[in-house]
Amino acid sequence: PMLQIDAIPAFTDNYIWLMQRGNCAVVVDPGDAMPVLRELSARNLDLEAILITHWHPDHIGGLKQLLAHKNVPVYGPRAEAARIPQLTQQLDDGDRVRALDLDFDVMSLPGHTLGHIAFLSGEILFCGDTLFSAGCGRLFEGTPQQMHTSLQRLAALPGETRVYCTHEYTTANLAFALAVEPGNPAVQQRSEEVKSLRAQDLPSLPSSIAAECRFNPFLRCKVPAVVEAAQRQSEKPLLEAVDVFATLRKWKDGFKS
Repeated sequence: PMLQIDAIPAFTDNYIWLMQRGNCAVVVDPGDAMPVLRELSARNLDLEAILITHWHPDHIGGLKQLLAHKNVPVYGPRAEAARIPQLTQQLDDGDRVRALDLDFDVMSLPGHTLGHIAFLSGEILFCGDTLFSAGCGRLFEGTPQQMHTSLQRLAALPGETRVYCTHEYTTANLAFALAVEPGNPAVQQRSEEVKSLRAQDLPSLPSSIAAECRFNPFLRCKVPAVVEAAQRQSEKPLLEAVDVFATLRKWKDGFKS
């Protein structure tokens, strides 16, 4: 059977990703069990495994209840195992996970949290809160250098890689991208696309790596227009891409669209 991937909305702006093949399902970052259980029941699906990218409560809050429904393997970051007691399979960079006849490679992506990981299978990327469409996660635990390196690692993936991140932040992120690069037609075009999708209550995701490299300022830290905008913001020359990144992230933290 064909693989199907759908977003289950949770809380105000989270997405729990549901992968389905036949009547088998895998969910990614279930912060809330109820919408997942409703979806499994409505589609008559059998939960097979759970993938976790990092320890934040809005990504793991539904684990206990889902495991009470069915005891399945829970794959997640070894470095955050102490914060995720339900983990059954602790993963490090370079490990491989098999689910729904797919092999997922584990990528270590410190920055948002220190142990944050992503799951990559062919063109499918579950990247949690590291890369968002037109944005990136806040630095709650990691350094700008760590997050910049993690994002560069994702930017180097094939352009057709589909980005399944876990928040609907795209509209706000694009407002910031427009402040950074008002002359970038890719930002303007993406803004129109997203406006149309959101007006129909559709997710703006998945995005793609190729698209993100065109309009996501955090992946464009060497582009002259982005460097100039960051230098204006910091009021000093920025010689390294990581300094441009750090300036952009700080700017975004206080940005009001």
